[in-house]
Amino acid sequence: MSAPLYVSSYTSSSEIQFINNVTSPSTVLHISKPNGDITISKNESDSDKYATFGQSIPGILGIIRLRIGKYIIVITRSQKVGLIKGHVVYKVTDFEFILLRDGIVRDKDEASYLALLKRHIRNGPMYFSYTWDLTNSMQRQSAREGPLWKNADERFFWNKYAQSELIRYSTNVSSDIDSFILPVIFGYVNLSKVTIKNSTFTFGLVSRRSRFRAGTRYFSRGIDQQGNVSNFNETEQLVIFDNSMNDDTCSFVQTRGSVPVYWAEINNLRYKPKLRIFDTAFETAKLHFSQQKEIYGANYCVNLVNQKGHELPVKSAYESAINMLSDPEVIYIYFDFHHECRGMKWQRVQLLVDALIEKGADSMGYFHSSDNPEKGAAAVPKKLQHGVVRTNCMDCLDRTNVVQSMLASWTLQKILVEAEVLPFGERWENDAEFESLFRNVWADNADAISKAYSGTGALKTDFTRTGKRTKQGALKDLMNSIERYARNNFFDGPRQDAYDLFLGNHHPYEVVEPPFRDHRPLLVQSMPFVAYGAALMIGAAIFLPRANDTHLSIRLFIVIWLMILTYAVYFISAHGLAYVNWPRLVPLDYVAEQEVIHPSTGRVRGWVMSEKTKIEQKIRGLEEGKKRTE
Repeated sequence: MSAPLYVSSYTSSSEIQFINNVTSPSTVLHISKPNGDITISKNESDSDKYATFGQSIPGILGIIRLRIGKYIIVITRSQKVGLIKGHVVYKVTDFEFILLRDGIVRDKDEASYLALLKRHIRNGPMYFSYTWDLTNSMQRQSAREGPLWKNADERFFWNKYAQSELIRYSTNVSSDIDSFILPVIFGYVNLSKVTIKNSTFTFGLVSRRSRFRAGTRYFSRGIDQQGNVSNFNETEQLVIFDNSMNDDTCSFVQTRGSVPVYWAEINNLRYKPKLRIFDTAFETAKLHFSQQKEIYGANYCVNLVNQKGHELPVKSAYESAINMLSDPEVIYIYFDFHHECRGMKWQRVQLLVDALIEKGADSMGYFHSSDNPEKGAAAVPKKLQHGVVRTNCMDCLDRTNVVQSMLASWTLQKILVEAEVLPFGERWENDAEFESLFRNVWADNADAISKAYSGTGALKTDFTRTGKRTKQGALKDLMNSIERYARNNFFDGPRQDAYDLFLGNHHPYEVVEPPFRDHRPLLVQSMPFVAYGAALMIGAAIFLPRANDTHLSIRLFIVIWLMILTYAVYFISAHGLAYVNWPRLVPLDYVAEQEVIHPSTGRVRGWVMSEKTKIEQKIRGLEEGKKRTE
């Protein structure tokens, strides 16, 4: 099926027009200036006019209102990724913001909001299809009909907020606008043609990131009151056979998500942030797993968190919540990844696969459907996946990636044997070319999910790519860990703000005072510059050529600046919370700006971030209120 061609026309000073050239007659979307009112019309004869004077674009990402006006976000370029059962999948590669008011915007805060949005779209891997619902797994969408957006999974419809004005028009006025509403997912898609033993099929991987409780590594942890957990991703592995008789489709779905209790790691410039468990959140965890069971069936919860040291409280809180649930459809499996796989023996993850089989995970199966192209019949499910493996570690990234790829390999073996592509007992890994493709696709998927959450590629991908742990891979992991530390402490605030802005968690037009001001006292703001200047002076004294000064004067000069540097570093370390780049748009629950009062005048000198001391009571109060309501 051909893709819709949208052509934006700038011929009118009072409105911006988009035309869908595929519908007959052509559908024209009118968006007025400057208020953004929407109307739809049919056009039978002027398509050539739009094609001549307009700009062809792949689609409309959405409409977002900031402080002083509305913007239409249009996709200007896209890249074909591959085919799913004949339906083309694209990746967003470029975009443009169209302001619905004339003139040049000269507002510093508006520019800051725009920069956040542009950074988010530029760095976020977003995918779409005009004719295939990427937000739903094969199993969920097998019996659905109608416009894609109406059937889209709410969790993975990433631009749902940006599309809200078009959706309201469709709901309240006319469904003719439906062809302009384009659901986009945030995640990873790879689709490749593979041939094994004369059998050709499409091997695919689709990861969908939930828009609920989305954010960055240290600024989004645990669970919220609606049962949503941080860094929730659904990953679907596809095997689509194509032959003259039947088109068989097999898919296997896994999920990952943060430990479903109230917890946080509070950045304070230490390499290991301060870990706090606020509450085990029994009622909210119950709500979370109720939602998961309704969608997937039984949940096999694989916990990879360490059982000693820094991570132990998270493990204990998770197990406490699971024990209180006492739900036979929530099956808990603990695997001490670092202990069992110490010495780079990561092949021992097979022990976890064996434990899952022992717990009954083998019976959950995978989805299998078949359709007959000659008869034009809809896909007929032959098998359903009855359950899902939900994997987590602290970040749901590195250890989780290794385990998910192992489970995907285990299921792929069953699919290929049962499809009679491979004889019983022969391993798919014997095909070196396909093994390399499989490993690299899963490693690229790991990197995509990790960059969205932590800001860097995943750790341990050398094992995913090659099947063994290497010293070179360990060195790369060390560099990634250092980069993560820098990003998570000094750069992730704006990334979190970009998530909140694009997903509609913050509305700039409702804010009286823009949040981009630095309220810290001058002493706090200046201390990093003092440290930098002191280090510069010490370096200059050591390395630059100098006159006939005595060694004593040079040493004294270095000692003075070394003392200044030491004090500056001590000050920054002692006030670590004040130097973390915190989100500004949506305040965090566990830190807040605290006034700094001048000791003699009593005046407010500024504000610094401080940890809230009553967060536990606040959360428990919410839990008690929820219980009373029920």
